[in-house]
Amino acid sequence: MSARYLVAGYQVVGLLRRSDMYDVYDAWSDERQCRCVVKLLREQRRERARDRARVRREGRLVLALAHPHIVRAYEVGSKPTPYIALESATGATLERILEDDGPLGARDLRRLGSQLCSALGYLHGRGYLHLDVKTSNVACDRGFAKLLDLSIARRPGRGRRGVGTRPYLAPEQRQGRLLTGATDVWGLGSLLYEAATGQRPYATLGADGYPTFAGAPPAVATHRRLPGALARAIDRCLDLEPRGRPSITELASLLATIP
Repeated sequence: MSARYLVAGYQVVGLLRRSDMYDVYDAWSDERQCRCVVKLLREQRRERARDRARVRREGRLVLALAHPHIVRAYEVGSKPTPYIALESATGATLERILEDDGPLGARDLRRLGSQLCSALGYLHGRGYLHLDVKTSNVACDRGFAKLLDLSIARRPGRGRRGVGTRPYLAPEQRQGRLLTGATDVWGLGSLLYEAATGQRPYATLGADGYPTFAGAPPAVATHRRLPGALARAIDRCLDLEPRGRPSITELASLLATIP
């Protein structure tokens, strides 16, 4: 196989990023005649049966999903190494948009929240939690959002302490307690808080990078003026206790009432 190819049928365009688990490439699909994203299990993990199985689980899950606001999978393969081929989401990540343009306006915040509620509600309806809702895992193109990266998606239940991206963890993720749909509500609330204010709701202290949960975060209204119902909905998502947060369905209904 040519050195220009990652796996059969996928030609390298460039390296997008590296994580502990994956090398993620911008690629060209010969079969589909389009750009795509290929997530390739990193070389140092390829002999670990557990990691190979994890790629297959993620791939099967994304292949089984069909929602306009969740990234689509094209193919899952195992040769010469486990990989997942995904659609190439257009636009930019929300993280980049906030860096370049600053916080979103109220109308864009409401629309973004509604679209991600739809995506997460769909995922929860199929018995899975995302557990890594953050600005770098959402792509936006002309007001249309897509939720990316289901690499740690799993069924509800007691979680391993610290699973997820440390600055964005819900208290129950940080502590290894029961993970439910409320955990993703926290993630969405954190994302909307950052998109509204330009700041994360909680600072991270120390070398471990975990958020500090010393009481409720400053209310959105202390940072900027927004419609009261929108600011209060975001604040409610960040209740330290899961039972104090709205459900995804309730949050979607709240957002739908905001002009």
